[in-house]
Amino acid sequence: AAYAARAGIVCFVVIPDGKIALGKLSQAMMHGSIVIQIAGNFDDGMLLVREIAAEMPVTLVNSINPYRLQGQKTAAFEIIEELGDAPDYHALPVGNAGNITAHWIGYSESVCQETGACLHCEGACPFHKSAPATRRPIMLGYQAAGAAPFLRGAPIKNPDTVATAIRIGNPMSWTPAWKVKGESGGWFDECTDAEILRVQKLLAQTEGIFCEPSSATSLTGVLKDLDRGRIGRGSTIVCTLTGHGLKDPDTAISQSTRPITIPANRAAIAAVISQRMAAQASSESDV
Repeated sequence: AAYAARAGIVCFVVIPDGKIALGKLSQAMMHGSIVIQIAGNFDDGMLLVREIAAEMPVTLVNSINPYRLQGQKTAAFEIIEELGDAPDYHALPVGNAGNITAHWIGYSESVCQETGACLHCEGACPFHKSAPATRRPIMLGYQAAGAAPFLRGAPIKNPDTVATAIRIGNPMSWTPAWKVKGESGGWFDECTDAEILRVQKLLAQTEGIFCEPSSATSLTGVLKDLDRGRIGRGSTIVCTLTGHGLKDPDTAISQSTRPITIPANRAAIAAVISQRMAAQASSESDV
């Protein structure tokens, strides 16, 4: 929506009615996009936009578009530049599976290896030479339990999860994502909504990182697999967080402490501070 506004192009956004967090919609609407809500789910919308794109002078810019994945793959180059090599594991939330596919394409180019996940590549990207790696990571794709077609091995008709960005039952990058799993030796797994929300809050309160529920899915899955011994301790792990918490503020507010209302005087404020500090000291002494 932002790039369309900058280029003077009309942007249409097709979404399921009432299924997208308002924080995300506000961005597209502010940029002047025409938002069309349909009485159906994400997969219904995907089918419709593909039909429309085949009949009308419009271009799809979601993960079906190969240029999008070729752009997203450069994130793998940046990770290699920061770490000095590819990580041991790279965990991502999986909805449409475009992101995990794109990163794998980037990692593959960095070690000059071909991948069956790249369906549209015209050759190695010249930028990969700035981030040579010695290996490719094991790719981990985590889904919400109510929207986990990769775990079920088949599309899901009515996906349901608080993690709206990955509430997808029929991923468009289905085939290449399976290639990623096979080539990397990785796996797909699922997390419950309760687990995802707990880690979203944990990230915010211990690391100062406020992400939306979908983003927290990657770390949620990693923590579970560390506890189960599936991932070795001491491994280098990258967890991708795909969206800021302000994209879904309602979910964050619903699990946060409500503001305290007090009289406008010094004593009242001091009392609240003292009570909170005493409670904090008590909880630390119990650890």
